[in-house]
Amino acid sequence: MSLGLGYAISDTLVLAMRALRRIPRNPELLTAYTVQPVMFTLLFVAVFGGAIQTPGYEDYADFMIPGIIVQQMAFGGFATALGLVDDLKKGLVDRFRSLPMSRMAVLTGRTLSDIAMNALALAVMIVVGYIVGFAFATSALEVAAGVALCLLIGYAFSWVFACVGLYASTPEGANTFGFILIFPLTFASSAFVPPETMPDWLQTFATDINPFSTMVDAVRALFVGGPGGNDIWGAVAWSLGLIAVFGTLAVRRYRTAVVS
Repeated sequence: MSLGLGYAISDTLVLAMRALRRIPRNPELLTAYTVQPVMFTLLFVAVFGGAIQTPGYEDYADFMIPGIIVQQMAFGGFATALGLVDDLKKGLVDRFRSLPMSRMAVLTGRTLSDIAMNALALAVMIVVGYIVGFAFATSALEVAAGVALCLLIGYAFSWVFACVGLYASTPEGANTFGFILIFPLTFASSAFVPPETMPDWLQTFATDINPFSTMVDAVRALFVGGPGGNDIWGAVAWSLGLIAVFGTLAVRRYRTAVVS
């Protein structure tokens, strides 16, 4: 490992720990990672559990919990967006640039911290899922692969939200724009209802266009079984593609945003 790479990794880990240490002092973010997914789960099971038919699944919870988990992995990137907006407004990023540290550490540290928080949210979701009737129905290896895929999906959306944070001028703007960008994708997908129940035009979008459906179907196949097809490789490809595209855009925006 070169000295430069070693310093870059060290700087990234330092800033990741900085982001994690700020979470307990920010009740809103801690709530978003823990209480919010629990509320979504209980609401969907109690309100829609008896009304939505999910052929091939013994219980609605088995169908719905993977969708809630992937939704939470996507929304977990809000912490990166809001954190970057806050650092930019306070001039902290400019201060980081004046220090002898890796330029990429600010972004990679932020997104890396999201993995730890998403792991916490995932653990909470699995526990709550078991309470409402969810149960893994695949091998331990498949479950482990599903967990890894969830964290990869969350990391990919962290880079999406990094772009949102760097382009937004206020925390409110980042929150609104991120919500508008991600929320329709989650509900116009196979996350909570079978696409076959949707109107034809929306069904086409949900099954053939929306990458969120691919991700949810992949996690569902790894956690509870069922037809996975190419969804698992598709979910990996989509995640890596999001990291490549939005990582590049975030780096470019970062270089101009902190100077302007």
